[in-house]
Amino acid sequence: MADYTVLARKYRPQSFEDMVGQKHVLAALINALETGRLHHAYLLTGTRGVGKTTIARILAKCFNCEKGITAHPCGECESCRAIANGNYPDLIEIDAASRTKVEDTREILENVQYKPIAGRYKVYLIDEVHMLSTSSFNALLKTLEEPPEYVKFILATTDPQKLPVTVVSRCLQFQLKALSIDDIKGQLKYVLDEEKISYEEDGLVELARAARGSMRDALSLTDQAIALGGGKVTLEGVYDMVGTLDSSYLIEILKVIATNDGAALSGVLNTVASVTPDFDTLHLSLARVFHDIALYQVAGSKADIYSLRSDVIAELSGLFSPEEVQLYYQIILEGRRELPFAPDGMSAFEMTMLRLLAFNLKKKQPVVSER
Repeated sequence: MADYTVLARKYRPQSFEDMVGQKHVLAALINALETGRLHHAYLLTGTRGVGKTTIARILAKCFNCEKGITAHPCGECESCRAIANGNYPDLIEIDAASRTKVEDTREILENVQYKPIAGRYKVYLIDEVHMLSTSSFNALLKTLEEPPEYVKFILATTDPQKLPVTVVSRCLQFQLKALSIDDIKGQLKYVLDEEKISYEEDGLVELARAARGSMRDALSLTDQAIALGGGKVTLEGVYDMVGTLDSSYLIEILKVIATNDGAALSGVLNTVASVTPDFDTLHLSLARVFHDIALYQVAGSKADIYSLRSDVIAELSGLFSPEEVQLYYQIILEGRRELPFAPDGMSAFEMTMLRLLAFNLKKKQPVVSER
């Protein structure tokens, strides 16, 4: 039996055309390649799993494709295939998290003087570059500013704020965005259709939400869902796997809070308790909904929504004032912090819900008679 290749590796894009999202970055890179305006150092920033390393490897193909410098590498020549297989001698990938010392950086820089072995350019891909020590950055600066003409640097990081300004100023910077739920869902549909695996579309939406904008996380979760679902992806299976609650229960809880319906609270809590014993995740799910409501109240349809469907968030945003949203968000976070000290998870969640009702700003204030 052949070894199984995980979906995130099997469906890693091999060209810019294969990429999902990041249109603003791809347009700039393609234009630069087609006009021959090549920079010596690129900085790719963004959260995990949004395409930083993938874009870097495609760039290495663009620089070294045997058909010439191009925005559309052939994918068939020896250089393109070697880069795709991870054994190209002129693509040097460095994990800065494990090579933070200045001695490591100097060792790398000593090899910069040697010309490429097989390709047009020697490409240094430094991942999580923010993890380098201050001494390492100082050692890198001069080479980063004036590298040999046959050297390209591609730096990638999830935390650009930790980079020295002197490093950032020497690079052409691209900020990669978290992917939308629609983008992730569309790619998951394509992958599962290619794999001939049955799925429920609502299950894919929940996987996309759980990935929080990361395509790699979405594909990894899909692998898990397939394994747990016996070769298919179902909504119920995804809920069980990621520990989230059916959105209908979350909506019911929120409407009870909005209407201050204490009589209905007990029934809702009992129903929820019978469905999920994970009260930490339940607190998180509610906090995420209020977070998305707050975003929607400020940005409207332009907000990136992950907790529930955008139309549901739009409806819920009309049930709460911005002041209530901020207050309830804080109450839920505080309730989650108190979970380890509560007699049990259910009683902790009940107290959180009761606080939300107690601090409901829609309650009529008592009238104080004037004397």
